[in-house]
Amino acid sequence: MTDISSETRFLHAIEMGLGAWQWGDRIVWQYGHGYSVEDVKLAFEASLNEGIRFVDTAELYGNGLSERLLGRFLKDTEQPVLIATKFFPWPWRFTKGALPKALRGSLARLGVESVDLYQVHWPSVTLSTDGLMEGMVECVKSGTTRTVGVSNFGQTRMLAAYSALARHNIPLASNQVHYSLLNRTVEKNGTLARCKELGIRLIAYSPIEKGLLSGKYSPSNPPPGSRAGSYITLLPKIQPLIKKMTEIGQDHGGKSNAQVALNWVICKGALPIPGAKNAEQAQQNAGALGWRLTEAEVAKLDEISDQILE
Repeated sequence: MTDISSETRFLHAIEMGLGAWQWGDRIVWQYGHGYSVEDVKLAFEASLNEGIRFVDTAELYGNGLSERLLGRFLKDTEQPVLIATKFFPWPWRFTKGALPKALRGSLARLGVESVDLYQVHWPSVTLSTDGLMEGMVECVKSGTTRTVGVSNFGQTRMLAAYSALARHNIPLASNQVHYSLLNRTVEKNGTLARCKELGIRLIAYSPIEKGLLSGKYSPSNPPPGSRAGSYITLLPKIQPLIKKMTEIGQDHGGKSNAQVALNWVICKGALPIPGAKNAEQAQQNAGALGWRLTEAEVAKLDEISDQILE
């Protein structure tokens, strides 16, 4: 791996973060039905108490509500929190100036003067990768973000972003992608290996596959909302994996399936950012830290995962 820059070293020291997609999102997560602002505040506080200080949000989540809620929670804590948020490339955002403008909006909602990581949420249909990174350079130079990341970038676009920033002596800090035992695309196509080679931190979203790897769902008990449709064909196939995860969890003193799934991501060298709707989920997530799957256990989980994903 290349030397990690001093600016991005903090990301490599973090084993796990907290994803705030569920905070305010009514479409996928049904925010307001079964959990409330009080619940997510307790999730935030429980995460901090467990030593998890990196929170990832985005202007898109809950149409800005996730950022506003995080901003409220930040005012009520004296503990240091590392903040990551994201720029969404709406098709009407077609100049590099859209990025610093959008970041100013995020900072206002968060109630802070700068963030630790600002990411491009998805590749843009109207702005080139070079144009996006030129906007990010302006954000860094203005002091409104400490580091720059991308999200949902394939290897080609990621390398283009890396090169565009390098021309300004700015490192690409991270690439946030979907990565779990049920989605190993970045592992199979070499993106994870290239990230390690270049000192780019791979941040894994949906590391528990929106609850599917917790073992609480089955073909007769699918997850609620839009998640049911997206997993309808996968649910019948994953039972052998769930069974093996349960066995492995028992071998480690009663770790839950979700904790095994998160630990697997950590063992792969990525930074998982599971979401939490309440304090119990936040505490459960934290139980993935402080221990490690064996190489043989990782290999066995890989083998069963491969059979499912064939």
